[in-house]
Amino acid sequence: MGMRTFKDLNHYNISAGIISGLLAITGPPAIILQASFNGNFTITQTILWMSSIYVFGGIFSILIPLYYRMPIVGAHTITGVTFLATVTSQFTYQELIGSYVIAGLLMFLIGYFGAFSKLIDYVPKQIIAAMLAGMIMKYMVNFVVAFNELTVIGCLSLVSFFIFSKWNKWIPPVIAAIFTVLILVLLTDQLNSSELVTSFVFPQIQLPHFSPRAFLSVSVPLVLLILSNDAAVGLGALEQNDYKPPVNRVITLSGIFTIIAGFFGGQSANVAGMMSAVCSDEQAGPREQRYIAAIVSGTILITFGIFSWKLVPFIQVLPQSLVSILLGFALLGVFGNSLHLSFSNPTMKISTAFALIIAAANITVLNISSPVWSLLIGTFIARYIEKQDKQ
Repeated sequence: MGMRTFKDLNHYNISAGIISGLLAITGPPAIILQASFNGNFTITQTILWMSSIYVFGGIFSILIPLYYRMPIVGAHTITGVTFLATVTSQFTYQELIGSYVIAGLLMFLIGYFGAFSKLIDYVPKQIIAAMLAGMIMKYMVNFVVAFNELTVIGCLSLVSFFIFSKWNKWIPPVIAAIFTVLILVLLTDQLNSSELVTSFVFPQIQLPHFSPRAFLSVSVPLVLLILSNDAAVGLGALEQNDYKPPVNRVITLSGIFTIIAGFFGGQSANVAGMMSAVCSDEQAGPREQRYIAAIVSGTILITFGIFSWKLVPFIQVLPQSLVSILLGFALLGVFGNSLHLSFSNPTMKISTAFALIIAAANITVLNISSPVWSLLIGTFIARYIEKQDKQ
């Protein structure tokens, strides 16, 4: 098997794998750092979070494609960590760990009993998208405000984003913009390098605390986001490219890997959406060799995870306005896609509007946080007021 794998290497699948890996390691770390800051995590807890999701996501991205010979890419959920950035302040660290483990268990059961399609069909995908758009609204507002404070860096990175959006179809514009920001940061000496010293953090089992409130407010929305934004997108892309992925087994494996990642401090390790789309596309070379792209992507993730103890302090010393710009670019695609999907069904205007506004309000009522109310009220209006039976 090893020799065949090396023979299947070509510049198409290597390039696709690199692009896929860059999608995972450029924007999301800034979101993770923001989430850990909001939750008052220690630097050890933050590094454990970062390393676990990338290492276990990378292992998923190597083992599963090798076994099935398909570009089933593994990573962590970017939309999920975006959601977590809005709720980490409301729970203890141990409660969050418990909610990740339960989320993994839920995914395992959904995959094992083949309930994936039924669950996704019941909660309208437009409502899930509206909830996510509402949750990250404030980060997009901060993105614009940051341009007022760092005009030169902000404008040059935006120009880079537009140039790559219009004239370069291979390198994602978000990656170009983020690299532009980081290069300008280094050139303008925005860092306090004396604070960049830290030591390697060894993997440690984290003790979970299970609470009904965290189950409702964290585990359930997290699972819905992973299934709708990662699993449905990734598996859908594979099917569009004439693969026949073992859907229920992939969901089950995502659950197992998420449980393991949870015990080491990370929110998930699951099948990736956009990354699977990149690696399964015809630009990744001959169809039977595209699984190599997933392996290349996984190798990048594992390497990044191992060295995350160096990266975390680097991002932590960035000025807040710079972090807001990085977050903005990282979330721009997620926000745009979420808004587009939210209002894609003209007969669901009221339900999606309510879901968006409730999520954006970020309130807690009866110990239940706004994402849950957003999903509950949005789904109720869609199904019983607007009579949405099928998506």
